[in-house]
Amino acid sequence: MADRPDFTHKPERHGVIGPFSGRQLVAAFVSIVFAVVVLVAITTPLNGGGTGPGTVDPRATSYIIASPPPEGLRVGATAPEFTVPLDDGSTYQLADLHGNPIRLADLRGKAVWINFWTTWCPPCQSEVPILRDLSERYRDRGLELIAISVQETSPADVQAYADRYQLGYTIGFDGSGAVFHEYKAYGLPTQIFIDPNGVIRSIVGAPLDEAGAIAQIEAILPGAFAAPSTSAAP
Repeated sequence: MADRPDFTHKPERHGVIGPFSGRQLVAAFVSIVFAVVVLVAITTPLNGGGTGPGTVDPRATSYIIASPPPEGLRVGATAPEFTVPLDDGSTYQLADLHGNPIRLADLRGKAVWINFWTTWCPPCQSEVPILRDLSERYRDRGLELIAISVQETSPADVQAYADRYQLGYTIGFDGSGAVFHEYKAYGLPTQIFIDPNGVIRSIVGAPLDEAGAIAQIEAILPGAFAAPSTSAAP
């Protein structure tokens, strides 16, 4: 094959720099400054969400999909059940990808890590290997990971993702977002750590690195703290 000829065309040079006029250079500079300001704004962490130790990156933040509620869940409160009453009088029950109901009441006595996520969310994707590895490592010590897929197309699509990456933990399909809103979440991922008594011990509104996730898990494992004492009536 013959060698390709070198480019010989040399465009005319005019203006301040090459073909560009002074006005064009000023406009380009203003555009760059504006882009930098926007980039800084969108990478600033959400207020109150995941700025403590353990987030993947100090600049990491949730992928926002809803407006923040006036008041969120409180640490120390009992976690809401996955059965949500709807405006039309019906009840929404969270189910796994095979249609089996998922109930927090069935998980009492276990440490529960709830992870709201989607397959298309970049910060969610970044922590999937951590969820997979830690769910396996701590399963025998009483950890139950419930990853709740929010407003995705179908359980089959999420199942294909789970099969591809060999995700062995429970995945709930919250197609309507009812449970997501019941938990006052508005960004992905949002993580809720619940102790064996069903009490919320921590809420993280950002992806976690391995060290941060381990710290959260260790704090809620069965036996990590004393259960509320009860005394007989005099």
